[in-house]
Amino acid sequence: MTHRNHKGESLTVIGIDLGATKLAGCLLDPRGGIACPTRVQLRSRQGAEIGELIVPQIARLLDSARVKRVRVGAVGICVPGIARTRAGRVWAPNIPGWEDYPLREEVCASLKDRDIRVVVASDREACILGEAWCGAARGCRDAIFLAVGTGIGAGILANGRVLRGAQDIAGAIGWLAFDRPVNPAYARCGNFEYYASGSGLATMATRLVSQTPSYRGRLKRKSGLTASDVFAACAGGDAVARRVLNDAIVYWGMACANLVSLFNPEKIVFGGGVFGPATQFLGEIKAEAMNWAQPIAIRGVSFEPSRLGNDAALLGAGRLAWQAVRR
Repeated sequence: MTHRNHKGESLTVIGIDLGATKLAGCLLDPRGGIACPTRVQLRSRQGAEIGELIVPQIARLLDSARVKRVRVGAVGICVPGIARTRAGRVWAPNIPGWEDYPLREEVCASLKDRDIRVVVASDREACILGEAWCGAARGCRDAIFLAVGTGIGAGILANGRVLRGAQDIAGAIGWLAFDRPVNPAYARCGNFEYYASGSGLATMATRLVSQTPSYRGRLKRKSGLTASDVFAACAGGDAVARRVLNDAIVYWGMACANLVSLFNPEKIVFGGGVFGPATQFLGEIKAEAMNWAQPIAIRGVSFEPSRLGNDAALLGAGRLAWQAVRR
């Protein structure tokens, strides 16, 4: 399938996925086929340096499109934070200097072809769009992408449309509240994320080890534990690691129950770095969710792992670009 503009030219789009540690990009055809993939590590870059990295990546992909004799109709960019869709400005908590960064303006200024549209969105929105286009949520009009990595977020598709909210912050579910009284430690990332994100798993494991003087397992180190360490220890039968993950399963299940009761989705798709290895617990997570959710709604929803893995946000960025072309 080839999409053409009013001049009869073959079109493609550029998808750009900015993560916490890397920048990925590619050309995408109308069916989600990826061509000319690129990937660059961010290393210690911050602020304007990140923008200066994105612009040449787009330029390289424009060159690749010219070699292929196709014209780029739009660029879709997703970011790890809040994307002000109308202004094209970005808040990204893990990128110093991106409190209100004019990303779309910077990219547009670099393009010689003023007909190329530029769309900026959150990675939450991109992930659910990618899965609904080519992945586990294909064919769904109501679905949720639950992303659990360093942080936690949700992309929410309701009646075929992505929910963004009044300030483009919808889906920031790391702030779901499960405990009381409020703990000042939740102010930075939220109650749910504090316990059940990848960094939360590491924090909880470190705390449990320090509180268990008799512990001699593989998690006993002074600092630097990661979620991967917790999963590896659990696979080896470590009781502390299993306790940390059991607690996380309860949090994940309660969160899914709340999402199911609020949005009545057909599917919840699990992705991010933690799912991954936590996919093995989807049955336990749904069993926990059934304790809390609206009973008819929870029986009608399926829990599935992402089919796109690390490409979910990249494909979603491309989907946003194709939507811009067709508008």
